[in-house]
Amino acid sequence: MTDFPGRFLEIHAIQPIPFANLNRDDTNSVKTVTWGGVTRTRVSSQCWKRAIRLHLQQAIGEEALRTRRLAEHVAAHLEQEYGWPADLAERAGRHIVVASSVGAEPPKKKGDDTGDTRESWSTAAMVYIPAAAVADLAELAIRYRDELEQAKEPAKFERKHAVVPTAEIDTILTRRNGVINLFGRMLAQVDDAHVDGAVQVAHCFTTHATDVEIDYFSAVDDVTAAWKDTTGSAHMGNTEHSAGVLYRYVVLDLADLHANIGGDLDDVRELAAELIRAVLLSLPQAKKNSTAPNTIPHLAHVTVRADRPVSYAAAFEEPVRAKGHSGHTGPSTKALDDYAGAVQKLLGGNGLRYSAHATLAPTAIAHLGERVDAFDDLITGALAAALPAKELA
Repeated sequence: MTDFPGRFLEIHAIQPIPFANLNRDDTNSVKTVTWGGVTRTRVSSQCWKRAIRLHLQQAIGEEALRTRRLAEHVAAHLEQEYGWPADLAERAGRHIVVASSVGAEPPKKKGDDTGDTRESWSTAAMVYIPAAAVADLAELAIRYRDELEQAKEPAKFERKHAVVPTAEIDTILTRRNGVINLFGRMLAQVDDAHVDGAVQVAHCFTTHATDVEIDYFSAVDDVTAAWKDTTGSAHMGNTEHSAGVLYRYVVLDLADLHANIGGDLDDVRELAAELIRAVLLSLPQAKKNSTAPNTIPHLAHVTVRADRPVSYAAAFEEPVRAKGHSGHTGPSTKALDDYAGAVQKLLGGNGLRYSAHATLAPTAIAHLGERVDAFDDLITGALAAALPAKELA
């Protein structure tokens, strides 16, 4: 087993977000959390994790696909790439999902009491596979084209009627790429498909109390505006937004990533670097066209620890308060710095292998390690401290 000088790579960020709603609940309301006796704006870990994943996929050129519409995807690939007739391509997709260990659900009729208008078979559970696996499943269907063309269509289609072997389908469903190795996968129905995630993402929250603002809006009818023959708008509504300074925290377990990859330290280094970059540069896209909240972190603090991760969320259990018209970014940075210093004193710094920060703040910061100029400097320093030196040559 490879010995990592530092196993846990942590990213702490202080990021101001202007008027926005990055993450809504089922009623389109701003997500919140009550902590320290006040209500704060919250962005769920699932929401920001997806933003990180999408940014990462583009950076490394490896897409992972989460879907229950695998049958349709395979069918579309067979039609578009190989010119299969639509009915045969649809049959192939159906046989593949029914034969898989994941299982399948038949289409629901339009207008049923669930309101579901699906007309295609879906997997019984969501699958999470490399996007390239769709092409592999299509090639598998091509190998069994004769059997698919001759297959009978029973009224109740079950696995025993499928002509594509379950084992060959499941082998493809167990494949993984860098994104899956980082974030993990839960697919209990398929043997050897489960992957323990190497990344921990905390729900982020404002360091201070926030209020939800109701934004009333109306849409002008251009014809009415031009003719001026009546008054009123074409549409009226309201939406919820908030603004504040978020504390964000992400952990990468390098040993777990190394195990998921299968022992290639060069891949660990590449994925770790791109993950840090994605954490710092990603942003959830909800309501982006109407709010454009395209900020970057005011402060990024990266640590490498050998013993265990340490969140600094408790620095903000007592909500930060703005002084006069100074805002919350400066006090949030100071609260994080003070808390980090207290943690280092309490723990003795034995497990801390690296500590550095990059910030827009003009003032000196005492307890967040060396100040560097750029995010890339944080990445280089952290990986040099975390990975075995002989692998960096």
